[in-house]
Amino acid sequence: MITPVLLCGGSGTRLWPLSRKSYPKQFSPLMGDESLFQASARRLSGPAYAAPLVVTANDFRFIVTEQLDGAGITTGAVLIEPAGRDTAPAVLAAALHLAATDPDGMMLVAPSDHVIPDTDDFNACVDAALPAARAGQLVTFGISPDRPETGYGYLELDAAPTGNMAAVPLKSFVEKPDMDTAAAMLVEGRYLWNAGIFLFSVPTILAAFETYAPELMAAVKGAVDGAKRDLGFTRLDPVAWDTAKPISIDYAVMEKADNLSVVPFAGRWSDLGDWAAVWRETHSDGLSLSGPATSIDCQNTLLRSEVEGQAIVGIGLEDIVAVAMPDAVLISHKDRTQEVKQAVTALKEQKAPQAEAFPKDHRPWGWFESLVVGDRFQVKRIVVHPGAALSLQSHHHRSEHWIVVEGTAKVTVDDEVKLVSENQSVYIPLGATHRMENPGKVPMVLIEVQTGSYLGEDDIIRYEDVYARD
Repeated sequence: MITPVLLCGGSGTRLWPLSRKSYPKQFSPLMGDESLFQASARRLSGPAYAAPLVVTANDFRFIVTEQLDGAGITTGAVLIEPAGRDTAPAVLAAALHLAATDPDGMMLVAPSDHVIPDTDDFNACVDAALPAARAGQLVTFGISPDRPETGYGYLELDAAPTGNMAAVPLKSFVEKPDMDTAAAMLVEGRYLWNAGIFLFSVPTILAAFETYAPELMAAVKGAVDGAKRDLGFTRLDPVAWDTAKPISIDYAVMEKADNLSVVPFAGRWSDLGDWAAVWRETHSDGLSLSGPATSIDCQNTLLRSEVEGQAIVGIGLEDIVAVAMPDAVLISHKDRTQEVKQAVTALKEQKAPQAEAFPKDHRPWGWFESLVVGDRFQVKRIVVHPGAALSLQSHHHRSEHWIVVEGTAKVTVDDEVKLVSENQSVYIPLGATHRMENPGKVPMVLIEVQTGSYLGEDDIIRYEDVYARD
């Protein structure tokens, strides 16, 4: 069986304001009801595949397991990176972890934020790649380009693909070209987009790292050997991990190796690298509308509202992207959406929370969002998953009123424990030790009204926490 290795530790900004550091694009339902991460995991599931091995960041560990569970996919190992180190250390950590349980196994490394609608065709490519990978090749997958593209790296072949999906030798990697060069490569036909998806055996990739990046091997092996189990997750050792050089697998290994093969893939693919890419994948007759969006005499335009009940209307627009979130709105010319990361940088310099913080704050037990914030008060909507519980805690600076609007809450206030049903409320005095739990089988929703001199999330003293947070 093939073990899918899903890389989802990134925090890209080019799809801001939907994608942010605290909740990046792979966890958002950009292309339907499922998130990109869920779609990636589902694509690499079935009889040929083992449970996915996920490499992610600490902040996303519970989102990963929640979304896999929501997609009905069994969670395999989840490796927690102490810090982002690009793709080479992440892939090496996955290979070393697998070496202990499946030393001769095959691993398919894939980003978790790509769109590949043609699942059957892609899996046929994986099948076509297996003989080469079993023979000791490092196999990558190249996408047949349908336009000149300056945002992707390319793979150069000796000859144009024949269309039979067989693995062929890779001649060279090509950096992101300018538009004229990209157009010439498209005409020539020997160049494929580099999708960053790889298939190889555990021994083959470990040998490649030993040969081409031995300094990474020492650091990452130390991190894997020193890893600790925590609530079902595997935390890589932070001291050893900190010595690993941040580098992509292309630079560390692939561009140096001589046992490289490519399987061309002619189906649809996108890395959704910016809002123009989202428009290309979702538009109908030039318009991409999502949420309560209305277009009047617009052309080649994307209008997207991520707020229930908040309408977005475009009139007479052409080549425009407009994305509305509860706390931020993006309006850009469609040809300049690659520059969104500059806007994020500017917001960071202004210390605007919208630069990195997502309006919904996702936690292991569910999520919350602020509805109203004023002088000495704040109103939140809190959603608690079935069977989940918040930490036993207290606050120095605020009291709270909880009103249950859906489900039933099990509430602890100091020594008293009681059930609070829909349309009932409870008061939490300042300084009281308290906890809320959802004992039911459906999500529990409540409205929380905070009052006090300071309402920051750091005003929490935790006494007990089932998620082992500080």
